[in-house]
Amino acid sequence: MLEIYFNSLLIILVLVTLMWILSIILTNVSIVDLFWGTGFIITNTYYFISSGEPNLIKYILLILVLLWGLRLTIYLSWRNIGKGEDFRYQKFRKDYGKNRYWWISFFQTFLLQGLLIWIVSLPLLGVNFYSNNNEPNLLMYVAILIWIIGFMFEAGGDYQLARFKMNPDNKGKVLDYGFWKYTRHPNYFGDSAVWWAYALLAVSVGAYWYIIGSILMTLIIIKVSGVALLEKTLNVKDGYSEYVRKTSAFLPWFPKK
Repeated sequence: MLEIYFNSLLIILVLVTLMWILSIILTNVSIVDLFWGTGFIITNTYYFISSGEPNLIKYILLILVLLWGLRLTIYLSWRNIGKGEDFRYQKFRKDYGKNRYWWISFFQTFLLQGLLIWIVSLPLLGVNFYSNNNEPNLLMYVAILIWIIGFMFEAGGDYQLARFKMNPDNKGKVLDYGFWKYTRHPNYFGDSAVWWAYALLAVSVGAYWYIIGSILMTLIIIKVSGVALLEKTLNVKDGYSEYVRKTSAFLPWFPKK
């Protein structure tokens, strides 16, 4: 299994290097975002193929990761393609200078994302390699239920936000209905829930320490590139402070009066 895990790292490194070369040609580092969901599909499929005889648990995980990854990739493609480079990468390009950023971006963005995919994928590895002699159990069904809830929040939150932004009358306003009524970040909560569902699947087959991947994903979402980063940019919106006062930051809950 360890050999398979390190082989997956080589596959990821080859793919992120190709993405990096394409980003140089296009002068657009934003394309790395499209690899996030796809990278997990490729990694989990490799684990599935390499782990021996397929079983129900492996097939369920294969379908769940495929649905999650495809949905995310399609959504980000629709949102990003043709819109130019994301402001975060434009700032890096300006700060480092275009003559240096082309190679810095490999280590700062592409290699980093590849390593994160590799580590975060640990629960997927655990499910595929520990489930060969396991039958479906209660914890597995709980994990699937959590995945469904998480997927609904993530996909539903993204859909509602996209429709909200399509209306020019909403510019500068705060989305505070639908999923966004119960959490300020339904898409990020949903993403985290999906990965804890994978962690529970890993625990259900005895792959306990493999939940490290889901812990890392949650920390990234809350402390690094998700909630923390977005909150800084949203504070300038009119009415956002009131929205913060009455709405849960992450875990869904009923709004305060």
